[in-house]
Amino acid sequence: MAGRWTSSTATASAKTIQNHLNFLNGIFVFAMKREWATTNPVLLVDRPRAPRSAHRRLRFLSPEDLAAVVRAVPADDLLGDVERPLYLCAAMTGLRQGELIGLRWCDVDWTAGRVRVAESYTRGAFDTPKSHRGRSVPMNDQLAGELERHFQRSRWRDERDLVFAHPLSGGVLDASKLRKRFRAAVARAGVEDLTFHELRHTFGTRMSAAGAPLRSIQAWMGHADASTTEIYSHYAPDPAGEAGYAEKAFAIVAPLASAPAPTLPGL
Repeated sequence: MAGRWTSSTATASAKTIQNHLNFLNGIFVFAMKREWATTNPVLLVDRPRAPRSAHRRLRFLSPEDLAAVVRAVPADDLLGDVERPLYLCAAMTGLRQGELIGLRWCDVDWTAGRVRVAESYTRGAFDTPKSHRGRSVPMNDQLAGELERHFQRSRWRDERDLVFAHPLSGGVLDASKLRKRFRAAVARAGVEDLTFHELRHTFGTRMSAAGAPLRSIQAWMGHADASTTEIYSHYAPDPAGEAGYAEKAFAIVAPLASAPAPTLPGL
């Protein structure tokens, strides 16, 4: 089993290979505990390197673009009254798609100004969130008002009813169709193309830019590992006054405007 994964020996993605190796590793660890095996050959395998992401920059919506996407949802669409507050809630709370479509009215606390994440709907069933722990996220006045208006419009207003229920059945929205409809709204709005999941980046970057501590953002977004949240650190303001050090360090450099314009060859 020892060896090296290369493009000639495997056609699966690096992530898929990693998942298979993790599964096999778990089997051999269990077997060694039961004394069914004496060694774990998975440990001898050189794991594939994950390819660089095609999108090195985080993609997210500015407040203006978010408003444009919400406006782009057709007013006469059956699902439009559900999707407009849903998109806003996704961007303003950072909830995952499964957590949004599994959200119930008892999880919206208007008095405390919080949205509580207790369940997620994934793979056709309700379960605990990805982190297997509940959490709560702060809710601003704009989102609270939009959810209140959505509550008044909805036929499904019992505590255990879904916040973003299908308007006719009261059931769970189709996740695949929701993603496609979001991309269609993005296209109609004429903003940068991005996926539904990247609404989470909108929340993370905006909260970081507002000066929220990364530790708080990690808790709000349900990240098990703090390193996952660090992708938003570059959007934080400058509380330590680091720009001041740069000003002092290069204060004696002459401004470019005072230098003579260079003469380009052939001109």
